[in-house]
Amino acid sequence: MGRRWLPIALIPWLFLAGAASGAEVASENLAEALAAAAPQANASVLALAVRAAECARHQGLLDSFKHLAVIDYSLPSTQPRLWIFDVASARLLFQELVAHGRNSGEAEAEHFSNREGSKMSSLGLYQTTETYYGSNGYSLRLRGLDEGFNDNALSRAIVMHGAAYVSQALAGRLGRLGRSWGCPAVRQEVARTVIDTLKGGALLFAYYPDRQWLSQSAFFQCSTSTAPSRLVDNPLLGRQPGG
Repeated sequence: MGRRWLPIALIPWLFLAGAASGAEVASENLAEALAAAAPQANASVLALAVRAAECARHQGLLDSFKHLAVIDYSLPSTQPRLWIFDVASARLLFQELVAHGRNSGEAEAEHFSNREGSKMSSLGLYQTTETYYGSNGYSLRLRGLDEGFNDNALSRAIVMHGAAYVSQALAGRLGRLGRSWGCPAVRQEVARTVIDTLKGGALLFAYYPDRQWLSQSAFFQCSTSTAPSRLVDNPLLGRQPGG
């Protein structure tokens, strides 16, 4: 199955990404700059991620951050669907495979849950916290910021970690990656570098064209001088996959 596109126009978002630098991208052009840096990503999903991040900052949930990770769960697990950016320079650092929860689907994730024991992935905006060594080795805790959609992430132990079942070779044999218990697991070869890049306050945005999440998430409700007051004011934004 091909990409499920979210057909929205890129519009400028006010965005503060932290300390300025000579390479820093003008805030209102961030979404477009990320899309240019990652042409294989859905530009509309990147724009939503920027919008959610700015809304979190507007709500006082964070002051600044250096890195933004975006997962597009509308893509099959056999394709790279995790992008990690340096925000100040809008530079793409990683484009990687990432697993979804075993009860979210087979090759494609279709079901999501915030419930303990669901073994499903969760949608929404996360902030990374500390690293630790656990049963899956070096891991990164994720704090779910999206109330009702991923805010049980810490209690569910939804973390980023490396896994042997995330590999292009396995995807070629099975037609899908192995699956986690809801964690965004990555290749073992890149896990430590990815985790060290994201630890300590980066944002992770997990996307799927789910009508309930798109219409109810608090991070799509912010009103700014450059953005609609509600995401769902645009009828295109609530379309289901294939729309």
